[in-house]
Amino acid sequence: MFEIDPDIRKARTLATEFYTDQRYFEASREKIFARGWHFLGDAVIPGLKPVTLLPEFLDEPLLLVRTNDTVNCLSNVCTHRGKVLVEEPCTEANLIRCGYHGRRFSLDGKFLSMPEFEGVDNFPGESDNLTQIAAESFGGFVFASLDPAGELEEFTTGWPHSDPVPLKLTGTRQYEVNAHWALYCENYLEGFHIPYVHKALNEVVDYGSYSTDLFRYSSVQTGSDADGEIAAKYLFIFPNLMFNFYPWGISVNVVRPVSPSKTIAEFFTYVSDGSKLDIGAGADLHGVELEDEAVVESVQRGIRSRFYSHGRFSPTRETGTHHFHRLIAEFMA
Repeated sequence: MFEIDPDIRKARTLATEFYTDQRYFEASREKIFARGWHFLGDAVIPGLKPVTLLPEFLDEPLLLVRTNDTVNCLSNVCTHRGKVLVEEPCTEANLIRCGYHGRRFSLDGKFLSMPEFEGVDNFPGESDNLTQIAAESFGGFVFASLDPAGELEEFTTGWPHSDPVPLKLTGTRQYEVNAHWALYCENYLEGFHIPYVHKALNEVVDYGSYSTDLFRYSSVQTGSDADGEIAAKYLFIFPNLMFNFYPWGISVNVVRPVSPSKTIAEFFTYVSDGSKLDIGAGADLHGVELEDEAVVESVQRGIRSRFYSHGRFSPTRETGTHHFHRLIAEFMA
């Protein structure tokens, strides 16, 4: 049903059913999100760190385990009766023990022991071990995927820095947006709206030189200032990650689906040079976010109209959105 012509000059946008039909929202959980790579925070892991992957959507309990210089990811669910194993971070641990019935695992997830299980046939077996989750550290951050469609490097192509930049997490913030997750991402993926929606940002970014580069599972938008200096680079990792590179550091945005008409946008601010926080394209992220929310929520109301089903793409300004729609169509097939 969702077919997007590869020729942007001929292509039509996704049918509105993708945004409004609960069936497609549910299907995207396994077809799209389970197969992508997800942000789990910075790579500074204190021994054991429990995380929940997209709490309102995938809602998958995971456990990050640091051993020496390596970070691994395991299922955080006991293979006996399903209790979550580790509820709070732990700086020092030599094994994982379930607080329900005492089942124990090594730090690599291997079953070690279980009280009162003498005489159980074919025990222990492979299913008694904790499932290993694909996870990698990259750019100073940790990513994981439940069923990766490709290697992490395919999803992070276009990352502006070859070496991790020293960063400090200085703040987090959540926004509740009354719109479908994909509409929020589509707005991010084009600078076409900047002169019309972001008056202050438009004074900083030279719209004429704004550019978009496309890769397999990612895209990078570059905005320069009036002097030709790079004001910001915006890296999008399919399906829901945004890494915004500013002179002061990186703003990471995680788009968390809640329902076909509700999304949570979670912002993480990582600073390398605090003296530049109030300068340039990254100076008023809160104000820009509120402007984006107003537009996206208006689109959410509009796509339900009986008089709207598809749109067309600007070949010069909406290549990122066209690329995003093609990936959705590919994953949903």
